[in-house]
Amino acid sequence: MIFARTTARTPVVVAARRTPIGTAGRALADLTVVELGARVLAAVATDVRRAGASADIGDVVLGNCMGPGGNVARVSALEAGLGDAVPGVTIDRQCASGLAAFVQAAQGIRGGDADLVLAGGAESASTAPVRAQPGSSPGVPATPYQRAPFTPAEFGDPDMGMAAEHLASVAGVSRERQDAYAAASHAKALVAREAGYFDAELVAVGQLNCDEHPRRLRESVLARMPAAFVPGGTVTAGNSCPVSDGAAVVGVVPEAARDGAPGLRLVASAVTGCDPRLPGWGPVPAVQQVCDVAGVKIDDVAAIEIVEAFAGQVLAVTDALGLDPLADDAGRVCPDGGALALGHAWGATSAVSVVRLFTRLVRGGAAAGTLGLATAAAGGGLGVAALFEVLR
Repeated sequence: MIFARTTARTPVVVAARRTPIGTAGRALADLTVVELGARVLAAVATDVRRAGASADIGDVVLGNCMGPGGNVARVSALEAGLGDAVPGVTIDRQCASGLAAFVQAAQGIRGGDADLVLAGGAESASTAPVRAQPGSSPGVPATPYQRAPFTPAEFGDPDMGMAAEHLASVAGVSRERQDAYAAASHAKALVAREAGYFDAELVAVGQLNCDEHPRRLRESVLARMPAAFVPGGTVTAGNSCPVSDGAAVVGVVPEAARDGAPGLRLVASAVTGCDPRLPGWGPVPAVQQVCDVAGVKIDDVAAIEIVEAFAGQVLAVTDALGLDPLADDAGRVCPDGGALALGHAWGATSAVSVVRLFTRLVRGGAAAGTLGLATAAAGGGLGVAALFEVLR
């Protein structure tokens, strides 16, 4: 379907690459977030030229949550050899940072600020610095902490694991369904990896040329795992994502500049808020908003990538959207597995979702008019979603 809002400035993704996802502390542990981001930026810059785009890079937008501070995007762009005329900006919407970076890049394209933007996310959990609050007085040692607040104290500021447990309980998502979904994610990722479905999108880094984490899981083994966050709860290490390292980037141009290259046209995007006590709910209003804006139903969407931070959170969201990823919709909701199997590189993972859509719908030869959706939740009660249409 072709949408009336399409103009010469409508943003189109014409290139999309990512690193393999490495489990924190393992294969990519010696690489900084800048090194990860730079490798993918350089690859996408090359791919964009091959696709026929000739505009100068107008900006680099990268999402990052837990890096060293400063402007990771600018440093990565320089490290990638893009030249000192290419600026950069780093944004933080927590686990939705990579997709939010794309949305910001798309807004710049649509507004005429640039004719080519590289956007995505990068995260190195392995090299993330230790943070600490200064001592209250001279001689009092600093107090380390793991993260900045997601909310003011009166909202409870729940950790994401506790929040996922709460959401699964409120939504009535059983332990058995969570374990089944996690096992299915790993199984799909293994099939995809072994069949080479990821190969065209990957930029080998160091000695790692494939995703490190997917493995064969049995639901009977998952069922024996203890609750990870709440005694007697349903969220376990087995049905949660592993903390990971990685980067993902896409190249975005206006429709008039794609020069016939196939790609993903942005149809609609949304950033929404929700109850900070249930941050995993964020994709529900975000997806509903993009579908309303585009005038489509969720059943019209051929491929859906949702950041799989926790199986319980994914199932709560898909239940609310009328999807059944364990049965009828298993072939369109994270059809090659998601973050439960591949790993969750915080600021990068939602950008991986766009790369996955590009591979499935563009590299995979989907017919023109096919729709794809990427969405993510974030700490503090945020949802980000982007709806795309394949162009041939």
